[in-house]
Amino acid sequence: MTGIDSVQLASVIVHKVGNPTRGEELKLSENALTLNDEIVTKLLARYFLAPFNENEHYQFTHLSDLALNEVYNYVTRLFEDPKSFVATSALLAQFLYSKSTHARVKEGELYVAMFDNVPLGSEYKQAVGIFKSETKETFLKVFPHGQSLEVIHEEGININKLDKGCLIYRNNQADGYTVCVVDNTNKQNDTQYWITDFLQVQPYTDSYHNTDKYLGMCKLFISNEYADKFEVSKSDQIDMMNRSMEYFKTKEQFSLQEFTEEVIHHPEVVDTFIEYKRNFEASRNYEIEDEFDIHLSAVKKQAKVFKSILKLDKNFSIYIHGRKDLIERGFDDETGRKFYKIYYEEEA
Repeated sequence: MTGIDSVQLASVIVHKVGNPTRGEELKLSENALTLNDEIVTKLLARYFLAPFNENEHYQFTHLSDLALNEVYNYVTRLFEDPKSFVATSALLAQFLYSKSTHARVKEGELYVAMFDNVPLGSEYKQAVGIFKSETKETFLKVFPHGQSLEVIHEEGININKLDKGCLIYRNNQADGYTVCVVDNTNKQNDTQYWITDFLQVQPYTDSYHNTDKYLGMCKLFISNEYADKFEVSKSDQIDMMNRSMEYFKTKEQFSLQEFTEEVIHHPEVVDTFIEYKRNFEASRNYEIEDEFDIHLSAVKKQAKVFKSILKLDKNFSIYIHGRKDLIERGFDDETGRKFYKIYYEEEA
């Protein structure tokens, strides 16, 4: 997130939330933190807010009625009655504790915070933050001892690595607020307790969401389904990835029909892709529209993970940026080894 220096951390409290199936406790603090140290306050604000992508928005949901979403209700109470901060934060901790029953859920500290002056587009909003730290790291501390220096080790939190977070802007209340989410641990589908069970949020259906999710889906399809169901080489997969990314980089609007014609081509592969898209949406409980404006920030984000590297044993790595017609794949009967033949005009 940008513009963090303008944010004011008004209040924050810490609770300890364990995993009840392992007999770990829920320990609730009776008071908020004392924010007298300006350096600590700024470090906390940066630790909490820096990991968020302000373009990627979610909203609270519920299967039957938004008013039944527990976190949505607790956040609303925090906005409307700041005096209930300690008591309401305890309710949030108790609710998270009840959802922390999966075997892979780790014990950690739950922070609930109130912020003022948080940037949202061109505006500044009040916001509630809910954060959980699960990962501890070992640090060395050097300290004076008489005329010498000594070293001890301490366990603590790396302020550059937020494990889980949720930032709720006081905006769009009727539709489930505007929410940003971070979940850097337990990313397996069976441990999505933070997003699915605790927060119960889903992405906004906007241009950023559509662009980001479509590119992510394309990468998974090409890496898995395309390779499994059709006889294609690794260079064929990379070629389709390059064509997919090039489409999103050069077009202003996405059209499913145009995309399948220009990028996928073959009718059998197109049918498989459409079926994969339906299953992808159903398994994640959200839809990706067939036509939408392409969001450049989402394209730049996905471009970082679209790998166009062909790795051959441990000896060679070939970067393929285009022109699939200039690379040939074959097999040498004499040596019993596979090979690639690459055509080029000059060395750089």
